[in-house]
Amino acid sequence: MTRDFSKFTLSDNAQAQAAPKISTLTAHGWQPYFAQQISVEALSETPPARVTEVHRTAQYLVGDDVDGKFAKIPDATVGDWVLLNRDFPAQSVVLDRKSIIKRRAPGHDRQVQLIAANIDTAFIVTSCNQDFNVARLERYIALAFEAEITPVILLTKLDLVDTADAFLEPARAISDLVTVVALDARGAAPRELLAPWCGPGQTVAFLGSSGVGKSTLTNALAGNSAIETQAVRDADARGRHTTTKRQLHAVPGGCLVLDTPGMRELQMTDAAAGIGEVFADLQELSEACRFNDCTHDMEPGCAVLAAIDAGEIEPARVQRWRKLVAEEAFNTASLAERRVKNKAFGKMVRKVVKAKHTRRWE
Repeated sequence: MTRDFSKFTLSDNAQAQAAPKISTLTAHGWQPYFAQQISVEALSETPPARVTEVHRTAQYLVGDDVDGKFAKIPDATVGDWVLLNRDFPAQSVVLDRKSIIKRRAPGHDRQVQLIAANIDTAFIVTSCNQDFNVARLERYIALAFEAEITPVILLTKLDLVDTADAFLEPARAISDLVTVVALDARGAAPRELLAPWCGPGQTVAFLGSSGVGKSTLTNALAGNSAIETQAVRDADARGRHTTTKRQLHAVPGGCLVLDTPGMRELQMTDAAAGIGEVFADLQELSEACRFNDCTHDMEPGCAVLAAIDAGEIEPARVQRWRKLVAEEAFNTASLAERRVKNKAFGKMVRKVVKAKHTRRWE
């Protein structure tokens, strides 16, 4: 006999009436992690709000009774939660982050560029064409691991190939900890396949090169075509910069989606742990090397070189690992040196200002 479970479920109408109205904060990803950083007094004096857009001289903030542009808050990036000082926005406090994605800024100036904060899942998007690059995927995954963000590789443009196996296999080989999803960025597929990571209050980010379908995926989750998209060039499958700023979009279902401009340069810094997780097998193997400072190039007693000679690991993967480790170490040291110099300069400026102030009163 088939049991009737209808009496144990609410009708659509009743569900709509029973569903509590959630606050703007909750809808934008507010969690106990942030709430526990604030006193009751601070909540009334400086309301929490989330940075949803970053402009050249301003940032867009959203919260309960907060919705608009404010003067730029130092060291805040898209996704950050801040305690807004309405009178002096630049003095607003940035709450401790659950996660932060950053890179060394392009160019010769030794600066760190903050990409996004408080992201739960990073969808690393690549296409089934010339854009597919294992080394680039490894960089993005290392960034996610370092920030303790869940990485998921998305393979788009399935319509360009008869089978995605040639792309699925090398993508899956990068790490056993990373899920790989092949999908058509258009239509209903993204909402169905990405649902496990896009629950209410979750914040996800689409990361990848220009033209891989990040904006198309955001539109698919939103159920509209509000974000402009462009086709890639036929000659080399390179994309054009459709998205020009980092912006959080609220989509049906309660998820926050960050669409980012394509990043042609992704210099690693402060990401040694993340790189170690991507290449965990090589990291473990290197501990058996004769010398603690082995570079795995030509030293005697190198366990990594021995594994290459035995055909157990690919030389190309070892070369990518060595390159990332060296790059990260150099960038981290360079940026640390700059921070020390900036700190010393700041002390000197404060000393001069204090001396001027003292002479004025004397």
